[in-house]
Amino acid sequence: METSDENLVTLAQTGDAAAFSALISRHYDLIHRIGFRVLGSQTEAQDMTQDLCLALATKITSFRADAKFTTWLYRVAINAARDRLRKRKTRQKATEGWGDFELNSRAAEAENRAQLDWLNQAMATLPKDLRETVALVLGEDLTHDAAATILNISPGTVSWRMSEVKKHLRALAQKEELIQ
Repeated sequence: METSDENLVTLAQTGDAAAFSALISRHYDLIHRIGFRVLGSQTEAQDMTQDLCLALATKITSFRADAKFTTWLYRVAINAARDRLRKRKTRQKATEGWGDFELNSRAAEAENRAQLDWLNQAMATLPKDLRETVALVLGEDLTHDAAATILNISPGTVSWRMSEVKKHLRALAQKEELIQ
């Protein structure tokens, strides 16, 4: 003789793992059918069913026997499917703007790459002493005093070199604007 759902629930609520397992085995297909019909996806229904079966271990304590166990289980399964649909819609809304964000991000990256390429090409046209100074002051973020010590020149010379670099880069940029 088969044990009733209500008896299995009572045992499961007291921590009887075998009773809980028997309930899950008995109603797994029901949960899956509800999930599939509401969600419309076999994969989503399987995920929902597995998640719900795990959650039922704690949810079963909330069953009060006001109705049949299957009535309560239908309600729980419907709510789980609704939650999944809400999450799906939320994810879709969240990802809608990502396309624009990604395009803008790629455009900004391309612009940054273009600027870096231009800067690298412009730096290659600088004399060696100016390039070394820029590498220390801007590239390594050293003070003029620290760069002067390393280069064995005065801090005033470092300042003058940086001024020359700026003039050189401005002239290159203006020349390119005239060409375009």
